[in-house]
Amino acid sequence: MSQTKGHTLALQQLYQGFRDPQTMHALAQQIAEKAKQLSCPLRVMEVCGGHTHTVMKYGLKSLLPEQIEFIHGPGCPVCIMPKERIDQAIALAKMDNTILLTLGDMIRVPGSKTSLAKVRAKGHDVRALYTPMDAIQIAQQNPDKQVIFFAIGFETTTPMTAAVLQQAQQLRLTNLFFHINHVLVPPAVSALLGDDDCRIGALIGPSHVSVIAGAKIYQPLVDSYGLPIVVSGFEPVDVMQSLLMIVEQVLENKPHLQIQYSRAVNWEGNLKAQQLIEQFLVPRATFRWRGLGEIPNSALQLRPEFAQWDTEQVFADHLSNEALDDHKLCICGDILRGIAQPKDCRVFGKGCDPQRPLGSCMVSSEGACHAYYRYANVPKMPSRAQEISR
Repeated sequence: MSQTKGHTLALQQLYQGFRDPQTMHALAQQIAEKAKQLSCPLRVMEVCGGHTHTVMKYGLKSLLPEQIEFIHGPGCPVCIMPKERIDQAIALAKMDNTILLTLGDMIRVPGSKTSLAKVRAKGHDVRALYTPMDAIQIAQQNPDKQVIFFAIGFETTTPMTAAVLQQAQQLRLTNLFFHINHVLVPPAVSALLGDDDCRIGALIGPSHVSVIAGAKIYQPLVDSYGLPIVVSGFEPVDVMQSLLMIVEQVLENKPHLQIQYSRAVNWEGNLKAQQLIEQFLVPRATFRWRGLGEIPNSALQLRPEFAQWDTEQVFADHLSNEALDDHKLCICGDILRGIAQPKDCRVFGKGCDPQRPLGSCMVSSEGACHAYYRYANVPKMPSRAQEISR
């Protein structure tokens, strides 16, 4: 259950009716009719990897007229992590008496020479967390070990990391440390929109990020670049309705920020979560994103007063900040910039697949390459019977 406006909201309410094929087709017809009035092709970037998977899983591309094209963005925290940060995690995991903790897919992402999964196979203690708060219990159970939480994610997961640090501080844990890799959506999107190669005409804004940070974080992008932004839910009807709203904005020539996902997102976001983040974290001067390069103020780090928990301070001698290039055959960087599609890659599905990934876009469950590989050959539309059975 989740909470909204003082009421309990069943999870089912977040998606019930939003996977209906008839509604999807009706929206597709409206989009197709209005798209006839477009004066040029409309390229819409879905920033979040969750939206990319919805697009592929439900075959939404096949429902759209040729004037409208989806472009996949950098909204996958595992995908955008540069190799040098992964190498830092590997270096930390190899230290004596150390337990390295991180979330899910990060363990399988290749560094420059190896991955956390391969390091774990050689006997080092690398663990995937179900929830960040488990780091507290692991540190308490292993007082003779250095427990390092390699924290990743956008605004969505940042409050959880801050809450773990708050708990560690209250419990006076001296063996729990944090390697902070939390990144911010607006600076990265701004970097994309300001690029000379930018082909983006509108944005489908991430919803989970917006639940925490509020839809307000996208208004400066509308003001600076004059393009429509619609914060969308993750269900196929959500995405199709958001596309319709975008097309209507383009035809009216009045780009602005809209919230389609109003059942979970508001303008201000979660103020308590934002305050918790500000209590423990501050923006970094710069952070290197895979495919996008150095972007000012696009990531967070621990405040100086929490240096005793900061691996980049405590274990600085073990960490290298040298920028590392991706595999020469991998075009993950171009995909994250929205200038290439997964199937443009020469090794897609051949030398690179989820079992043998060359790049992070194939590893992550939110990666565009993973979505294409998983859903490209799946029947595009669920039947009414299939929908009812869910």
